[in-house]
Amino acid sequence: MRSLYLGVALAMLGTLSLTLLAFGLISDAMDRTYLVPVFEAMDQLELESARTALASGGRSALGAYMTRLDSRFGTDHYLVDARGTDVVSGKNLAAFLPVPPADRSRGFIGGRFVVTSKAADGRYWLLSVGPQKERQWPFTPYALVAIGMTAVLSLAAAVGLILPVRRLTHTVQQFGRGELTSRAQSRRRDEIGALARSFNEMADRIERLVTGERRLLQDISHELRSPLARLKLAIRLARTAPDRSAALDRVERDVDRLAALTAELVEMARGEMRSLQLEKVNLRGLIEEAVEDCNAEPPRDIRCDIRLDGDIACDRELLRRAIENVLHNAVRYSPGPIEIAASRDGSGATISIRDFGPGVPDSALDRIFAPFYRVDEARDAAGGGIGLGLAIARSAVHLHGGTITAHNADPGLRVDITLPA
Repeated sequence: MRSLYLGVALAMLGTLSLTLLAFGLISDAMDRTYLVPVFEAMDQLELESARTALASGGRSALGAYMTRLDSRFGTDHYLVDARGTDVVSGKNLAAFLPVPPADRSRGFIGGRFVVTSKAADGRYWLLSVGPQKERQWPFTPYALVAIGMTAVLSLAAAVGLILPVRRLTHTVQQFGRGELTSRAQSRRRDEIGALARSFNEMADRIERLVTGERRLLQDISHELRSPLARLKLAIRLARTAPDRSAALDRVERDVDRLAALTAELVEMARGEMRSLQLEKVNLRGLIEEAVEDCNAEPPRDIRCDIRLDGDIACDRELLRRAIENVLHNAVRYSPGPIEIAASRDGSGATISIRDFGPGVPDSALDRIFAPFYRVDEARDAAGGGIGLGLAIARSAVHLHGGTITAHNADPGLRVDITLPA
């Protein structure tokens, strides 16, 4: 089916046809079951009344009774004998009688609707001959009304169903051509509205991913440009400088920086692409392990207030890396102690890591988790990192369905990691 309009029209037409067919069959069944027996009983009553009139008043009384029946029902009534001769007029009406052994009939004969009924003793027949040329269906007007209403409803259904689908199709085509801001405009509460909202949510995620990828590529190219330029200069100096050892040391520093950048990029990419390997992990032990690793170089005053019991389902390596990266960030920029608080309730676990460094501007609290973002006031040229540690931590926490946020603690910065139960 190449058109939904045609599909809806055919579906409605088929539904209407089946409905009318079922209605006709039910109507005929009702006629045979309820109406026809009533009419046959009335015919027998009229037959007995006609015989009574004939017996009590002769042909004249019978003729008067038949005239009253004709005027009441609008048809011609006859009382005929077993051979088909009309008792009143003597006309031969045997052509209207059914073939033996039938004792009643109802149908068209010679273009007229004839109803016959035979007396119990077989001596007389009552004939009712109608003037109609064809059988009329009394429900025809209602059927026409039903057909008209169905056509209107079919058109409304087609318009209400197909036009939103076509608009959504156009929006999807625009999005597929690269117009990432294209969104479906729908306030419907039905399945089409749900489809439009699902598309918008998908489009938002894709737009964020594509925009983030483009920004990441720009940031990577920017981060690579400076060390590569310095490396090229250092190599040139190493060829001509009298102190080649110092020049080679500079080359080594830039190579180390490039290696660190590459390693962190690979780590972030693996974290975003990998699927979670969930296992039962003792969160207290995981935090203590991260603290021990951070204390190794150099030892720092890290104060822990861990109030956790039991295990949590998580990817051990990813979560350890997230906590360790936040700790390294705190250690790097805090001249004083580091405070770690961890607790758990019915909704999940919360880990707070606070340093006593300079903090960050309020406008940058969300941006510090973006790749390569640096707050100049909190870093110097020698001690500043590459800017991927918090980005890697955010990716790992989000994969666990949690949240990671930063708050100025006056003094210092507090990073809260919340993990669902």
